[in-house]
Amino acid sequence: MMVRARIAALCLSAVLMSSAHAASAPAAVDLGPERPIAEPSGGFVGKMSSVPTHGPAGTPVTVHGEGLPPGEAFDLVWNTVEGSWAVEEGLYKGREFTPRAYLIAVVTTDADGSYSEDFVTPDDFGFLHDLTLQQDRRLLNQTGYSVDLTMTLSPEEGPLGTPITVEVHGLGWRYLENSWTLVYGNSFTGWLSSVTTDGTAKFTVPATGAVGTQVLRLVHAGFTYPYLNPEQNPYPDRVRPRAEFELTEGEPVLPPPLDEQTLSSVRRLPEPGDLIVEPAFTGVGQPVSVQAKALEPGKSYQLEWGTLVGNRVVQNGWTREFTPIGTAIADAQGQASFSFDTPDDLGGAHDLVLSADAHRQTGQHWITPTALPLDIDSGPAGTTFKVHIKGGGWSETANIYHVNYDNAYLGYVCAFNSSGDLTIYLAASGEPGPHYIDVYPGIYKGTETQPSNYRVPQLTFAADHPGEDLPAFHFAFTVTEKPNRAR
Repeated sequence: MMVRARIAALCLSAVLMSSAHAASAPAAVDLGPERPIAEPSGGFVGKMSSVPTHGPAGTPVTVHGEGLPPGEAFDLVWNTVEGSWAVEEGLYKGREFTPRAYLIAVVTTDADGSYSEDFVTPDDFGFLHDLTLQQDRRLLNQTGYSVDLTMTLSPEEGPLGTPITVEVHGLGWRYLENSWTLVYGNSFTGWLSSVTTDGTAKFTVPATGAVGTQVLRLVHAGFTYPYLNPEQNPYPDRVRPRAEFELTEGEPVLPPPLDEQTLSSVRRLPEPGDLIVEPAFTGVGQPVSVQAKALEPGKSYQLEWGTLVGNRVVQNGWTREFTPIGTAIADAQGQASFSFDTPDDLGGAHDLVLSADAHRQTGQHWITPTALPLDIDSGPAGTTFKVHIKGGGWSETANIYHVNYDNAYLGYVCAFNSSGDLTIYLAASGEPGPHYIDVYPGIYKGTETQPSNYRVPQLTFAADHPGEDLPAFHFAFTVTEKPNRAR
């Protein structure tokens, strides 16, 4: 509903900005998922065109029609899609797109059977959209309009480590239009998605490299990694945005403290059960309290913690296990309270079960990933240091994290077999000064084959991750000197 409301608001904004009808523009109307009926057997009625035929969000557009019945009202409709992720019980199924139609304006033909209507290009999925003319849901005519793909940086200059906000509008939803990657200074950094954000992607990367101009490019990648000769593929005329960041001298900007990188909220938490669990989510080692009611006064009760044990590699897979996590005696009011520190376990939902006689009560607690400080944060090039994360998940959308070093992708790590613990050993490299390590969520595997966005960093994880809410983590290691090569 929020996605539909946002697009409707954008279409309404476009209508209100119309120079021809600003004073009396009707409210934008969500026409629902139904598509217009097929064109009549006699073909389209009249003619329809737009000037221009394409442009980025915010571009003024004029739609003109002629050869229509005079003095009649018609609906001018913007056709698009609503995107969603298909994830079931921890399994990734891919993207889903449902057709949507939005009323731009009601136009009335003049005595010659013509009309002109101005509107502003909505901030929507990129590439081709149908603009249709309808009357009583009957399709009379249509023309195509393409939303251009754009990329901007903010800021456009700064010292090493400056957070660069990359904002992209007009990402597509069709195959060959919906999977784009960021290349930073000729290094693959990660991929962008906009399934639930209607073609918009916004994310941040640190400024890395040498002082001077750093080039950031968007490159399509249907099969995981950037496709470098698009001029020679079946869709050669796709725009390929690029932008430049000027890396300047100055005090390096370091990542924020790790306690500021944890999640402050978690969407899609499981429904609460009989047990009162507070807080609803924590990181490993943080305190949790559980309260049970309607128990037999004076009786002792045991609380059990449920988890998954196993991995995705061996034939037997995994099993669900329960272990005692606390005992308590119900008071005179039949209440029992349990307190414990969050177990060092997998991220995601965990069952809590209190069972005795007829008093079986259940609840759930959610573990969100957290990070520990680097064990060593400075030293000569070649120094081995450790990145350590707790609470990695088990599902196909949470089992994996991906590591970048100075915006270059190194590889991935998995959390299932190690019960959520991710221990990563890296070797410092590069010129003296800070170097930036970024750890991003992504998708481990699934049934979707086109596009293939598995086992690479998802830069748009914060707004458009297909599964659980997950944080990214950002570190800096300072190389103090080059290694001594003297023999």
